Amino acid sequence: MNDSSPDSPDSPDAPAAPVVLDIWCELQCPDCRRALEDLRALRARYGDRLEPRLRHFPLEKHKHAFAAAQAAEEAVAQGQGWPYVEAVLARVEELERAGEPLLVEVARELGLDAEEFDTALIDGRHILIVDADQAEGKAIGVTGTPTYVIGDERLDGGRSQEGLRARIEEIADRLLAASGS
Repeated sequence: MNDSSPDSPDSPDAPAAPVVLDIWCELQCPDCRRALEDLRALRARYGDRLEPRLRHFPLEKHKHAFAAAQAAEEAVAQGQGWPYVEAVLARVEELERAGEPLLVEVARELGLDAEEFDTALIDGRHILIVDADQAEGKAIGVTGTPTYVIGDERLDGGRSQEGLRARIEEIADRLLAASGS
């Protein structure tokens, strides 16, 4: 039997899988905050054809980064991952001063279950995700944030973000053309 229904992945009418853009990020990183403008522009240009994925790479020099990564995963669990990430990054300096209480406050401000955030930070339910991301990042050569991986290319935004969005667009366009999107 030939399974060529429009919903079949082999059907010519089936939408191609989006291009994945892994963003190795740290929520206490001012460079990651600056990278949000590029991410917004990429989302506007590509819509559903680009799948930005937050990957955690908390740096030791930022004492609240590991907790912030766990909190971001709780936001993902509550369906508000990117809005939460953007809200925390907008307050990088405040996070430095206020620490974990700010993470819970941001959740409350976004209408998330702040008590669940507090519990998640205490019970460590998201530690394995953060640890796995960090280990994978180290394995592929991530040393700072933001670092982008699209296709087989790693782009280091921790040194300079100049020209990175254009390079990401160039790679995304090539990958989308190859997949027929």
